[in-house]
Amino acid sequence: MHFNPYLIMICFPNAKINLGLHVLEKRPDNYHTIETLFYPIGLKDILECVVLNKDNNTDIQLSGIPVEGKPRDNLVIKAYRLLQKEFPLEPVEILLHKSIPAGSGLGGGSSDAAFMLKLLNDSQNLGLSEPELEQYAARLGADCAFFVRNRPLLAYDKGDRFEEVSVSLEGLYLILLIPNNIQVSTREAYAGIKPGKPDFTLKDCIRRPPESWKDCLVNDFEETVFARHPELNEIKRALYQAGALYASMSGSGSSIFGLFRSECNLKAAFPDCYYWSEKL
Repeated sequence: MHFNPYLIMICFPNAKINLGLHVLEKRPDNYHTIETLFYPIGLKDILECVVLNKDNNTDIQLSGIPVEGKPRDNLVIKAYRLLQKEFPLEPVEILLHKSIPAGSGLGGGSSDAAFMLKLLNDSQNLGLSEPELEQYAARLGADCAFFVRNRPLLAYDKGDRFEEVSVSLEGLYLILLIPNNIQVSTREAYAGIKPGKPDFTLKDCIRRPPESWKDCLVNDFEETVFARHPELNEIKRALYQAGALYASMSGSGSSIFGLFRSECNLKAAFPDCYYWSEKL
C-alpha cells in the first residue's frame, strides 16, 4: 500500500486479570449476569494507527502471536466500523502486534478494541466522553467497556456496568502461566456452569488481606474448566506450593496467575507454558 501518512498514533492495549468471578443467573437474552473485579496488568499488545489520505482504504496488518480468523474480522476493525457508521472517519492503516495470547481470559481482543475506540476518538477529534466510549465498547463485547477506564473496577450485569473500588496490588509480584496447548472458549467455559448466589460477595472479600483471599475469592468457571483441563488445576496448586498468597484462573481461562510477596522466577518449572511476570 502506498500512502502519505499525516498522523501516526500508537498505544499499548494491556491485559487484565479477574479477582473473583461469580456467575449469578442466566438472562433472557442468553447472556449471564456476573460480578467480578477487573484489574489491569502490564502485559501489552502494540496498536499503531496511521491516518491516511482520503483516497486510501482502511486496512489492518497483524504480527506477533498468531490470531485465528480473518484480519478483517478482528475486533479492532469492528471498532473502526462501529464509529464509521456515525462519524466521517478518515481511512487508517492499522498495525496490531499481539503479545497477549488469545483464549486465555486476559481480555486481549477486548482491550485492543477499546483502545482503538480511544485512539480514533483522539486522533480524529470525535469529542466522545468516557461514558459514551463505554457505550460503544459494550456493543463490541462484554469485557470491552472496562478498558475505557482501565483501572480496578467491580463489574456487574454482563460485565459492562461498573463500580469504583479501592483495591491495590501495588508492590506484589504477579506470575502468569498459560499452557501452550490449551485455549478455552467462552462457550466452553459456560457449558455446564450452574449460576447461583456466592457465599461471599466480592466487596466483602477484597477488603481482606490477599493472604485470606483463597478462602473466599472464587472464580466460578474453575469448576467446569478444571474438570476438562485438570492440568490447569495442577498449575494453580504449584503456584500455592511456590508460596503464592493467592492463585486463580483469570476470566474463563486458560491463564492461571499467582500473587507473591517477593520476587520469584518459576519459568524453568513450567517449560510448556507461556510465562509472564511483573511487579505490580
